[in-house]
Amino acid sequence: MNPLPPSPADAAAFGSAPVTDTHRAMQALKAVVLAMPMAQTLGLEFVRAEPGAVEISIPVKDAFCHRPGELQATAVFAAADFAAVAAAGSVLPPGWVNATVDATLKLVAPARGTSLRARGRVVHAARLLTVCAADVFAVDASGTETLCATLLATARNIDMSRG
Repeated sequence: MNPLPPSPADAAAFGSAPVTDTHRAMQALKAVVLAMPMAQTLGLEFVRAEPGAVEISIPVKDAFCHRPGELQATAVFAAADFAAVAAAGSVLPPGWVNATVDATLKLVAPARGTSLRARGRVVHAARLLTVCAADVFAVDASGTETLCATLLATARNIDMSRG
């Protein structure tokens, strides 16, 4: 599924010019996410990050499995949440951050494999709230992906300059 880029109207809703240095903005986004203790605990890695779309990967670790090689829903939710809300954060103006305020995860298959790959995307960005989504795939040793979950979330956008 191709991510939906934010429309010009959605970008204009923030009241600022688009980020001109996309690479720097995506590096900053990655640094913020990877500094989070939970991201470190999960072993989260970015596969790609661009405005409106983020793809992350986490290894399947025994500590997060409810039976050998099968991740518990908590780790699946975390991967989906990180991907979706990071995608939402990727379209924010400089000086803004976001946080999850609502999320629904639907598990559609067991999360079995060597890693999880979550692809987050922006559904609709606005000044206060951004609706975002993620699909989570279990990846086996041969690289074959199986959809195991989908998430729909809402992120609250926060202007840090307003104290």
